[in-house]
Amino acid sequence: MARKETAADAANAGRLKQIALTYKMTRKADKVIGLVLAAVGLGTLGVFLAIGFLIGHPVYLGIFGLLIGLLATAIVFGRRAERAAFGQMEGQPGAAAAVLDNIGRGWTTTPAVAMNRNQDVVHRAVGKAGIVLIAEGNPNRVKTLLAAEKKKMNRIVADVPVHDVIVGTGDGQVELKKLRTTMLKLPRVLTGPQVTATNDRLRALGDLMSNMPLPKGPMPKGMKLPKGGPRGR
Repeated sequence: MARKETAADAANAGRLKQIALTYKMTRKADKVIGLVLAAVGLGTLGVFLAIGFLIGHPVYLGIFGLLIGLLATAIVFGRRAERAAFGQMEGQPGAAAAVLDNIGRGWTTTPAVAMNRNQDVVHRAVGKAGIVLIAEGNPNRVKTLLAAEKKKMNRIVADVPVHDVIVGTGDGQVELKKLRTTMLKLPRVLTGPQVTATNDRLRALGDLMSNMPLPKGPMPKGMKLPKGGPRGR
């Protein structure tokens, strides 16, 4: 019994510490977060108290208003914390991959399936909407990466729809904070078994590429590549 109480106390302490840390991080980007939360909580409590005095039950309505106020404060805090987090990640390399990691069940994500020397990158997500290629980086450069990756997908899984998204704030791009919503709004055209089969085919391709007997290290000096392809004997 004592062990359970200790574990519960430790979990509560960890949760409170996490909330405090989140608040500090949010306050760096949202200076008025404290005033907003206080206004929401006290405002909600005040409304219910006023109604309670009007109908003659201030205690009951006050307790109910306190609970509703705490709930409203938690909801507002969560949304503003999420907005602040996206604002801090916007434009950072790998930000889209972080969002994809939390997209939810039903999606299989593979970060950095294509990249160039400028660190423009394309991630891949597979779900019931098909294959979604998510690019982040310079809009002009990533279009080339997307076209090459989309051509590869159409060649490997021609029967699966392939969507492409460029993360950014320009015309025709999707803001980081709207990436998850945009993907979840895509029409679902595949069944569960079809999604599994698509993932298996893409995984097999990755295994084949990783298992190719490529030589390691730099090419020896003076060594020339043979002209033409391999000849049969």
